[in-house]
Amino acid sequence: MGTPPEEPLEDFEDADDAAADGTRLDIIAAPEDEGLRLDRVLVRHLPEMSRTRLQALLADGRLTRDGKPVIGGAARVAAGTRFVLTLPPPEPAEPIAQAIPLAIVYEDDDLIVVDKPAGMVVHPAPGNPDGTLVNALLYHCGDSLSGIGGVRRPGIVHRLDKETSGLLVVAKNDRTHRALAAQFADHGRTGPLERLYVAFAWGVPEHSQGTVDAPLARHPVSRERIAVRPGGRFAITHWERTAIYGDADGRPVASRIECQLETGRTHQIRVHLGYIGHPLLGDAVYGQGFRTKASRLAAPASEALKSLAGQALHAARLGFEHPTTGQVMRFVSPMPPDLARLEATLAGTDRTVQLKSS
Repeated sequence: MGTPPEEPLEDFEDADDAAADGTRLDIIAAPEDEGLRLDRVLVRHLPEMSRTRLQALLADGRLTRDGKPVIGGAARVAAGTRFVLTLPPPEPAEPIAQAIPLAIVYEDDDLIVVDKPAGMVVHPAPGNPDGTLVNALLYHCGDSLSGIGGVRRPGIVHRLDKETSGLLVVAKNDRTHRALAAQFADHGRTGPLERLYVAFAWGVPEHSQGTVDAPLARHPVSRERIAVRPGGRFAITHWERTAIYGDADGRPVASRIECQLETGRTHQIRVHLGYIGHPLLGDAVYGQGFRTKASRLAAPASEALKSLAGQALHAARLGFEHPTTGQVMRFVSPMPPDLARLEATLAGTDRTVQLKSS
């Protein structure tokens, strides 16, 4: 069943969780922020926070520039300006059950497998107190969720980013939670756990497959971000390039990449692919410098990219051993409509450079 988990969830907290204890968030305006409204800059740098939450913090005087509160978000920003956002400590609250539709792939007395849409947060956090997967699960499952994850995270064994779609397994009792957590901690090294992600990334990796072995830690300045840093937690991503797409003129511009994780750090695929020069399409946090490449896409692909719900990343396959029956279970999630449209327009017959590269 694998080795006991060091931690039952990912090894970093979500951005809001990391700053939820009243600590400060330093925000430095990037060159591409020059001349933009402050509220737009904040949304770009803090994508995990809702616009409403940021407006409330501004109104409360919790954003400062040169030590002075900044009220309102209409001011234009100069590149290099440093802002400090101080978040108030969270008010502990037990999540409420909400009648939110769930795409249930499988369910029995021990566990439930759901297909999470992009845009849904997995569990409540400051800025996202409700409307989460946990709120939906509480309504659907009642009291039959594992308590190991704590009040805010009942049954949650692993997570997906808010803007990442795909498969998640949730435990309904503590015994199942412990067994699944052990499998996720082992990451398939000795057991049947499998997590395969499909990503669409800018550029074309030189080789058809490879491994990124680079430690991850919180960014030293932008605490909502993760970065490759010496001394960080080890993180390994195995990837395979499965398609190459051309731009409007037929020149290589993007790739379809399948990723399997040997570790499960927050934002791991997004950071690792960006680290090797191929950030995800639609990633406003780690792919900002590649936005100009969108102008090279043919019109249908460009429109599909604009309508994308989040970054172009989908948890497409999930496999694990059922803790009670011992059966190896495997699930496949089809591409959500917006990603399917993006793939179809990128792979237009007159623009496809290569499909299923060797």
